[in-house]
Amino acid sequence: MFVAIGYIVCLGCIFGAYAIHGGNMQVIIKALPTEMMAIAGGAIGAFLVNNQPKTVKAVLANFGPLFKGSKYSKDRYMELMAMMFEVLQKIRKEGLMSIEKDVEDPHNSALFGKYPTVGHDHHVVDFIADYLRMMVSGNLNAHEIETIMDNEIDTHHHEGHSACAAVARLAGALPAFGIVAAVLGVVNTMGSVGQPPAVLGGMIGSALVGTFLGILLAYGVVEPLGGLMEQKLDEGTKEFQVIKTVLLASMQGYAPQVAIEFGRKVLYSTEKPTFAELEAHVKKK
Repeated sequence: MFVAIGYIVCLGCIFGAYAIHGGNMQVIIKALPTEMMAIAGGAIGAFLVNNQPKTVKAVLANFGPLFKGSKYSKDRYMELMAMMFEVLQKIRKEGLMSIEKDVEDPHNSALFGKYPTVGHDHHVVDFIADYLRMMVSGNLNAHEIETIMDNEIDTHHHEGHSACAAVARLAGALPAFGIVAAVLGVVNTMGSVGQPPAVLGGMIGSALVGTFLGILLAYGVVEPLGGLMEQKLDEGTKEFQVIKTVLLASMQGYAPQVAIEFGRKVLYSTEKPTFAELEAHVKKK
């Protein structure tokens, strides 16, 4: 919703100001198809050359979620904390071997299945199950597991950032392609110097539309999407950091209640529940 509102405000104000000043929209509309063909076509072609197929797929896969609200809400994090608390409480009461079946087949686990929001997110469940499996094996200490976690989280963030960087490069290239379209228009105009002034004026105006569109697409359309994509990536990384903090606190001997409090402290202020809210939610679950 906010993406749509932002685009309406951006484009509405720009073209509205142009119209208020007496601008002729027909000049833009007439030039739009060919200028867009040159700018968008050139940019897309360069984008494909500049990125590996996996990066292109990652960019396309990330576009859908950009137009939806964030799934990382306070309710989601409270459910994650409640699930982590129950896992750790089961370990504390029954021992590490009591969760062996849950970590070997986490997607069919009754324990994870009780929490549909995070328990059905395979990224979250696989991340938790992998490190619980290491804890069950008993061959690694907390510092070794922390290093592995940091490396995996860094890899996840770097992999996601490649799509953000590709969109940023695309935004940076669009003004240049706008200039290319404008130069071609000027070349076309110079080849028609014998035409009446009114005709030449229209051709020059069409050429300048290319520069305008390149800048507008870069800073009004594509770059904001890249920024939003990066923010959503940071939110996803934050969830893994919460899980890491809770599991490491448990490995260092802290009680489940204290471990999830450590995880709560890692959250952004906009999604962080209060101590009382989290305690009430965990008790309810």
